[in-house]
Amino acid sequence: MAIRIQLDDMLWRRRMTLTELSERVDITVANLSVLKTGKARAIRFSTLDAICRVLECQPGELILFDPEGAPDED
Repeated sequence: MAIRIQLDDMLWRRRMTLTELSERVDITVANLSVLKTGKARAIRFSTLDAICRVLECQPGELILFDPEGAPDED
């Protein structure tokens, strides 16, 4: 997929673990892990809003379009 999630980078910059983010946004670690690894097919705006609030970032800092990325396999 040409859309990449940069959650690992943002967590590293904020010195925060996935578990801590999970607790602060009230989303399971498993669901955040799916997002982090790029396996998520969608994200709710409310989830993106919560993550951005906790990480003090803009959505564009988490979501990257990579035209060289692998095409969808739908």
